[in-house]
Amino acid sequence: MSLALDRLWTGLLDTLLMVGVSSLLALLIGLPLAVMLVVSGRGDLFPHPLLHRLLGWLVNLFRSVPFLILMVALIPFTRWIVGTTYGVWAAVVPLTLAATPFFARIAEVSLREVDKGLSEAAQAMGFHRWHIVWHVLLPEARPGIISGFTITLVTMINASAMAGAIGAGGLGDLAYRYGYQRFDMQVMLTVIVVLVALVTVLQFCGDRLSRRLNHR
Repeated sequence: MSLALDRLWTGLLDTLLMVGVSSLLALLIGLPLAVMLVVSGRGDLFPHPLLHRLLGWLVNLFRSVPFLILMVALIPFTRWIVGTTYGVWAAVVPLTLAATPFFARIAEVSLREVDKGLSEAAQAMGFHRWHIVWHVLLPEARPGIISGFTITLVTMINASAMAGAIGAGGLGDLAYRYGYQRFDMQVMLTVIVVLVALVTVLQFCGDRLSRRLNHR
């Protein structure tokens, strides 16, 4: 029993590490990418149609590839970045590259939903274009961005479970090796319960934070 709890605890920590590092990188890369997609279109704050099309093409390319296929395709790149293709850190690379365009599109939608009249009023008041991004677009879009990031986190937890089944560690690896391969339904059900609990807590916290920001 103690050994099983140790494995479960280790798997949970590995999953949290995978998702935590990947989500932080996705946020740091995806949010600026979303801003660039919003401000570089025709008639926007920094119109640059070529850059806009290129960024949109890259985002659509990575979003269209299923995660397992992306993970396999990135094996040489993953080995070059972290020096291995197995374990938690090897999973961070494909998780980040899968989550970043996903979050960027969601954040882009939230930013585009900001009333254009606010930007026009800020321009009329003499605001610099980057000031409009920092002080108008991003603050007004915060509730939607938080909700989108919560959805991204939930999606990454699901992806990390798939990654674990092919050698990345975490709860997915625990469910596959000790549950599926050994036909131990108790292990499978325990992992499912832990994943459901983890997703529920994250969704609750994300929704609560989003509502609080929306009422400010």
